[in-house]
Amino acid sequence: MDRSSRGQVDPFIVMDMVAEAAALEAAGRSIIHMEVGQPSTPAPKGAIAALSAQMGRDALGYSVSLGLPALRQGIAALYKRWYGVDLNPDRVVVTSGSSGAFLLAFTALFDAGDRVAMGEPGYPSYRQILKALSLQPVGIPTSLENRFQPVPSDLDGIAMKGLIVASPGNPSGTMLSKQALADLMHYADQRGISFVSDEIYHGLHYGERAHSALEISDNAYVINSFSKYFSMTGWRVGWMVVPEDHIRTVERLAQNMFICAPHAGQVAALAALDCIDELEANRVVYAENRRLMLEGLPKAGFDKIAPPDGAFYIYADVSEMTSDSLAFAKDILHKAGVAVTPGLDFDPKRGGSWLRFSYARATADIVEGLSRLAAYRAG
Repeated sequence: MDRSSRGQVDPFIVMDMVAEAAALEAAGRSIIHMEVGQPSTPAPKGAIAALSAQMGRDALGYSVSLGLPALRQGIAALYKRWYGVDLNPDRVVVTSGSSGAFLLAFTALFDAGDRVAMGEPGYPSYRQILKALSLQPVGIPTSLENRFQPVPSDLDGIAMKGLIVASPGNPSGTMLSKQALADLMHYADQRGISFVSDEIYHGLHYGERAHSALEISDNAYVINSFSKYFSMTGWRVGWMVVPEDHIRTVERLAQNMFICAPHAGQVAALAALDCIDELEANRVVYAENRRLMLEGLPKAGFDKIAPPDGAFYIYADVSEMTSDSLAFAKDILHKAGVAVTPGLDFDPKRGGSWLRFSYARATADIVEGLSRLAAYRAG
């Protein structure tokens, strides 16, 4: 049986590292996980309690395709609380994780063959989802000088129908200022380029809060998720905000592609919006982990980094140690018992000289991981 050419996407390398680490753990090895961007904390207690109560009185069948109305209203209220934005809940589309949002967004916005640009290093699944949809991903090399975020001058002379921007970014954790975000949105608007703002790490900041594209313009697709700040990765609930004249297009796609996001996850997500104290306590832990990483990584020889503003990652230049980050990451895994992510996942051209370290786990794991990395480098 033949296979489609568009189905031949690259692997998500971090998930391969997770699998290799799991195999070592199954064989009895102790592994510290600094590879995957997954909180070590469970869903908020209030979210679990709300779902438990609902399960006793509701079959939890299909919801409407755009999501539970109460959840859409709750998400709209979040934009008022976080950004001072008055948002029509009708524009909120609840999705099967942010991945479902990207599928819907790219399908709604682009035709086969369209060129869609993104900064590199960047989230690898952008490229692979675009390829699977017969779209052409266009990597835009960003610089350490600009903290791995694109600027309008990086885009000059490049043909594109769409632009994806992430702030805080993955793998860098760096954020765009409101003016820098506005400059990119203005550039896109003036040229008829569809703008997609990936905001899934909002809420995880260590200084000023990240700015939403919706603070600047309604002419964008804005994507977020309950996975990161809300600590609900496996519940598979994300959302996006679309312009009002795109609602029906996205609704029809959602009806046919997904029917709806998981009903149980939506119930839990609605309650999670009110679990502020617990979620902020998690962010305090990440802030301490970040402090330890910024102190401990240079002591272990990983000193060429752009300190992150948000998310829970540090991207480190290891060009003095290797030009093959995949082999280097596997060596660290097997010899030090620390799982990290090769930069090749995020930047196919330059990523051989970079590693991403996640500090999403418990603080005790971060301390132990840094100790193991220092011993590995010393010896």
